[in-house]
Amino acid sequence: MNMFSMCHVSCGKEHGSQVLESFPILCGSCRRHSASFSQESESEAKVDGETASDSESRTESAPLPVPADDTPEVLNRALSNLSSRWKNWWVRGILTLAMIAFFFIIIYLGPMVLMIIVMCVQIKCFHEIITIGYNVYHSYDLPWFRTLSWYFLLCVNYFFYGETVTDYFFTLVQREEPLRILSKYHRFISFTLYLIGFCMFVLSLVKKHYRLQFYMFGWTHVTLLIVVTQSHLVIHNLFEGMIWFIVPISCVICNDIMAYMFGFFFGRTPLIKLSPKKTWEGFIGGFFATVVFGLLLSYVMSGYRCFVCPVEYNNDTNSFTVDCEPSDLFRLQEYNIPGVIQSVIGWKTVRMYPFQIHSIALSTFASLIGPFGGFFASGFKRAFKIKDFANTIPGHGGIMDRFDCQYLMATFVNVYIASFIRGPNPSKLIQQFLTLRPDQQLHIFNTLQSHLIDKGMLTSAIEDE
Repeated sequence: MNMFSMCHVSCGKEHGSQVLESFPILCGSCRRHSASFSQESESEAKVDGETASDSESRTESAPLPVPADDTPEVLNRALSNLSSRWKNWWVRGILTLAMIAFFFIIIYLGPMVLMIIVMCVQIKCFHEIITIGYNVYHSYDLPWFRTLSWYFLLCVNYFFYGETVTDYFFTLVQREEPLRILSKYHRFISFTLYLIGFCMFVLSLVKKHYRLQFYMFGWTHVTLLIVVTQSHLVIHNLFEGMIWFIVPISCVICNDIMAYMFGFFFGRTPLIKLSPKKTWEGFIGGFFATVVFGLLLSYVMSGYRCFVCPVEYNNDTNSFTVDCEPSDLFRLQEYNIPGVIQSVIGWKTVRMYPFQIHSIALSTFASLIGPFGGFFASGFKRAFKIKDFANTIPGHGGIMDRFDCQYLMATFVNVYIASFIRGPNPSKLIQQFLTLRPDQQLHIFNTLQSHLIDKGMLTSAIEDE
């Protein structure tokens, strides 16, 4: 029992049990011992030069400043007579149409431009999240930390995109000696680069900022996991065919718009406390609208080879090509309609693309699970008392505010393709086969020949004679 506890007990005996129930009411002696004990406790709580109160004050920092209204002056003048509710509706609507138009333009420009845009979006999202960390934890004065954050971003991108280049540009990589060496030792180089950053971080540790620096180290790595990893999956989806890129993104956009529209006009019942403006009416209305939209968009896009064919690199023209013979997934087939529905619509069969069935799964995820990415972002912003990640887009916030659901959707699409769509890739198997030693190639050839003879697909040389 320490001095303060002993004094507390003696004070209770002197003043009665009320003191034990009203702990702050102490005699003069107790108050002196209390002050002494508090100083001792504070001294013990100091960890590497930083007190618990310092850490708490840093973590529970004052709210970040709310960005000023950045609505274009032209829109401000045109909408000056409207109420704030309707003004916000028009601003969001006009800029949403502008973003959709921009989305159509980059689709028209082709896969390479799409990949560059994905990279730019990734960098901007990383910047927005890291900037919040800097502001909240007052970390501008930490040595090397801003440099290290961007260095780790470079390392992770080098690792992921190096893997992608090796997979999809194999012939080009094997043709150029420097690229072949980089490809062969890619993972070792990536690990070495990361180790350099790790050692730099350890060397940058300052005694009075240990805890704060490890906070930011974790912040940076979680941001890399959320942003870079999932943007890499977006690129992989794109290489499977532009339809796997456009339909999921469009479903998320449609659900966002329709949920807002239904909520704006019919919303009465709050959906979740993290986002007070979200309503059940908007959530349910957005779901049905998104499923219908996904079916229609999939029907239109499935008829064009430029959308359904995998994106491949043509070594002869040094460009991307999207020409192939469409798979069965994108061929019209006839399906029988269940008897219950037949009695309602009067049809016995319906012709549709198999991909449309998959689009139901995509649009369902986009409208039921996808919004939880937005709820996660809302909780994150509430934790740090900010309204938006940035003020890049008037009425919409930052780039991360627009892509919080898209990253979750990209992960689902990649998992869905790997689980239900993608099979062995013959071209990649041949690429790997050609990199083997001649004796290994001959062994595989003989094994494959024996297998095909056993299957009856080839005849042996003895039978031919």
